[in-house]
Amino acid sequence: MRALKKRPYFREESIELAIEYGTNYVRQYWEDSLDDSGMVDSIDRYEILEYWGVLDAELAEDADIEIPESLEDRNELQVNVWVCNGQILRLVLNPFTPTRIPYSCVPYEINPYSLFGIGVAENMEDTQFLMSGFMRMAVDNAALSGNLLIEIDETNLVPGQDLSIYLGKVFRRQAGAPGQTIFSTKFANVSQELLQMFDKARQLADESTGIPSYTHGVGGVTGQRTASGVSMMMGAAAANIKAVVRNVDDYLLTPLSKALFAFNMQFNFDEQYVKGDLEVLAKGTESLMRNEIRSQRLLQFMQMANNPAMQPFVKYDYILREIAASMDLDEDKILNDPREAAIQAEMMAEIQAMMPPPPAPAQAAEGGAPNVQDPTGTGAGNIAPGNAPEPGEAGFTGAGGGDNGGRPQQPPQGAPVQ
Repeated sequence: MRALKKRPYFREESIELAIEYGTNYVRQYWEDSLDDSGMVDSIDRYEILEYWGVLDAELAEDADIEIPESLEDRNELQVNVWVCNGQILRLVLNPFTPTRIPYSCVPYEINPYSLFGIGVAENMEDTQFLMSGFMRMAVDNAALSGNLLIEIDETNLVPGQDLSIYLGKVFRRQAGAPGQTIFSTKFANVSQELLQMFDKARQLADESTGIPSYTHGVGGVTGQRTASGVSMMMGAAAANIKAVVRNVDDYLLTPLSKALFAFNMQFNFDEQYVKGDLEVLAKGTESLMRNEIRSQRLLQFMQMANNPAMQPFVKYDYILREIAASMDLDEDKILNDPREAAIQAEMMAEIQAMMPPPPAPAQAAEGGAPNVQDPTGTGAGNIAPGNAPEPGEAGFTGAGGGDNGGRPQQPPQGAPVQ
């Protein structure tokens, strides 16, 4: 507290009075659960409230603040106030030009009725309750279905027996007692159905938050398995993230950049390199969408320009450089300029010429190239089994009728007929 006296515009008398009144910090209920050391009885801390905003001009005058002549006609003033133990430790006009509050609040999703917006946890609150409920039911059902509910008719047992159940347990029955004595009830196991409902609730959570499970490495997600399929899924998931990036642009980067620029305009003494009339814009979302759309259009144009009649009119070196830039790659390191490309092409042609030619296909010894219509399987290099001759054709060796369907073989001339 006393170290604040060394800072500009702090009131030393007010700081000493606030220290004299003693510590005023009230410990919050959640601090005990976060503190590893447990309960803390004595708290030697002061709570100071810092306020940036509007203050009535009359109240500012009563607090002995110096109001410049240019602001005397105003009813409200932008001020910065530090308060502790009912004492004003610091009260000054807002020193920034233009006047602004040096804090930024970035909502994940905009809520017109709240400054803080809607976050991921609030978006998936309902589905999280469903997931927790189904998982709890699945565990309870698994514990219940894994055991038996035992019912014992004591009228059939000898009195004074222990009813505990264990392996090798023997129950003594009454002599001549009719009917069954021990009954067991098995509960149905529906854990798989409950886990299916859990997975369905998880899918609903993905839709409500706009963050699919596969984007942060959760396994067991059905869908495309190829690299292009996963890329398509990631591109579709990025559509919802673009709205979040836009909020970061509008509520953090833009005001922060403008504040830094205004600070340099007001307090930096380097007139030559810093001063200027500029407009600060954050283009994170625009560049994200522009690069994605530009790379897709360039690839489509290259496919369209694959026509040999169009190739002389296309500047492929420029297209390759633009594609590399849209993919956030250093085009100067991965691409050659036209002169280097010509040298590279010449080197590749020389290497190709030095390589031995591929072996020529073997020609048949006689008759030239193999004849695919050759049914024998032996001529002109044809190694296929060929087509078997039909009955009545040359080369058919079947004798008699019977199962082979051939014609009866004629005996040679002069031979006796059997």
